[in-house]
Amino acid sequence: MNAIQAINLKNDLKYWKDEFTRFMMSYKFALDELNTKIDILKQEFQYMHEYNPIEHVKSRLKSPESILKKLNKKGLEISFSSIKENIKDIAGIRITCSFLSDIYEIAEMLQKQQDIKVVSVKDYIKNPKENGYKSLHLILQIPVFMSDRVEDVGVEVQIRTIAMDFWASLEHKIYYKYNGKVPETLVNELKTAAYTANSLDRKMEAIHKEMALIKETNSNEDQLKIDENNIIPSDLLKNLSIRLNGITKE
Repeated sequence: MNAIQAINLKNDLKYWKDEFTRFMMSYKFALDELNTKIDILKQEFQYMHEYNPIEHVKSRLKSPESILKKLNKKGLEISFSSIKENIKDIAGIRITCSFLSDIYEIAEMLQKQQDIKVVSVKDYIKNPKENGYKSLHLILQIPVFMSDRVEDVGVEVQIRTIAMDFWASLEHKIYYKYNGKVPETLVNELKTAAYTANSLDRKMEAIHKEMALIKETNSNEDQLKIDENNIIPSDLLKNLSIRLNGITKE
């Protein structure tokens, strides 16, 4: 390789590095945007309903090495358009909830936002995978406003309960340890564990509904006091004060 070829190669590498950086930045910004939306929903629930359906939120970006490896494995063209079209989980967010009903409520709220486009929905809760895996998967497109353009960037959102998340984490660790070749006995144990996790979710959902019914009954009684006496009970005023103080302090 002569000096001119070396310079050209160096320039080419710099070009691809810069372009890949710009490409990945758009996915990072999309994650930031969606995380902000989720945080707003969390705070709204906390202040207005005194209840937070979201236990944990975790986001991640695939590494360039992982993206290229996946392209190569699928025998796809190595280009930015190919990556964007064929790899939908470059940016990912996992939302962990307490109860089954929370999953669908959060998913509905996200899908109703005007600047979000729903690309696909895969419900592995109503239709679990053969190994027992359960989760609700959404592919959402978020507009990202760059200095010279607007890009619609895809983000994969997985929403699941704590029990589902615990099972999925255990399953991942086992398959990683055995390099995908898991003994049949462990496969069967995982399926049994998935059934147990599902039973727990349903039991907790029943308790959640019962608690909501009690709260609604108490709320109706408070409203009746207001209607009869035209006076707001002191405990309601105190509760409102606590909420407002929480907003102003933050």
